[in-house]
Amino acid sequence: MNVVVVGGGGHVGLPLGLVLAKAGHHVSAFDTSSEAVESINSGVLPFLELEAESLLKEVLASDSFVATSNPECLKSAEIVIVVIGTPVDEHLNPDPEFVIKSIMSLKPYLRAGQTLLLRSTIFPGVSQRLESLLGEEIPGMLVAYCPERIVQGQALKELTTLPQIIGARSEEVYLKAQEVFKTLGIKTIFATPEEAELAKLFTNAWRYIKFAVANQFFMMSNDLSVDYERVREIVSFEYPRANDLPKSGFTAGPCLFKDTMQLSALVQQKFPLGHSAMMINEGMPGYLVSRLDDIYDLSDMTVGILGMSFKGDSDDIRSSLAYKLRKLLAFKTKEVVFTDPYVKDNRLKTEEEVLEIADILIIGAPHSAYKYLVTPKPVIDIWGILGKGVLL
Repeated sequence: MNVVVVGGGGHVGLPLGLVLAKAGHHVSAFDTSSEAVESINSGVLPFLELEAESLLKEVLASDSFVATSNPECLKSAEIVIVVIGTPVDEHLNPDPEFVIKSIMSLKPYLRAGQTLLLRSTIFPGVSQRLESLLGEEIPGMLVAYCPERIVQGQALKELTTLPQIIGARSEEVYLKAQEVFKTLGIKTIFATPEEAELAKLFTNAWRYIKFAVANQFFMMSNDLSVDYERVREIVSFEYPRANDLPKSGFTAGPCLFKDTMQLSALVQQKFPLGHSAMMINEGMPGYLVSRLDDIYDLSDMTVGILGMSFKGDSDDIRSSLAYKLRKLLAFKTKEVVFTDPYVKDNRLKTEEEVLEIADILIIGAPHSAYKYLVTPKPVIDIWGILGKGVLL
């Protein structure tokens, strides 16, 4: 099929476009960022994603994939996959109209007979609203909601192994969307659009709450001078009802927090569990600074942060709590220096410089390279990647 991925230069759209191209479709990654388009067409991935750059070069060479900023590519598409998420403003309120307005702005390039697949997280009700509008403006265009379920860094693997939820109003729409995903060799699940919308939000809110439980346990354990990681190992040892208890760490990134707040907005903020999770997870940097301030005279110390991305082995700094930690430390310390082998930031120092300058080190992102860190200086490792526990 001729497939266009709208938002095809990003973390969600680009991996999907690549695997679809490898599966035999002709794919155009439409993106408004000319910088991303230029990078992609030159064979350089704009971000880190395991094995994706080699696949990019492969599909470019086969002429089954191209990136473009020209919306004209939409006119010949059989399948239009829209990877535009619902933003949340500074007051944590979602803007449900954003996705709808973005898609309707492409109306001159869309036509009857096409199938439009919504891919990113959307506010419940957006699918129905869009179906209604397109039904009036472009009769004969099919619409389905097929939420992405991947984890950054594992996108290529998960896109071809995880079942795909297809939220469709009819069997006709479901079968049309299924044609696309069957070429990836994966199972599909037939749902209504409303079921699919909630399934996406519930998944991310559930993960966010689980991580908040772990971080709350981490804080409680530290306050009692007990190593949380040791307790976690004890309760999960050959005990299936506790083997999903997460490790502690910064819970950040562009999805979990945002989607939990979208779910809260949906029910008029009557989601105290979600709000509590936000307070715990977003409060982790402040808790660390407070603990360190009790132990050390920070005013005369230089603190070094190792890793600034929101997760390990990633270059993505969106909503990274390592940057929040840096701001809080800057108020308490003589100096804060930071490094990251993947992130692009002209304020970064090399790892060697940070190890030399800093009096205390904090692992801000659990990059695998830090597992082998050797230094005589104190290291705060809330992730437990050094294997020495997480007690402060």
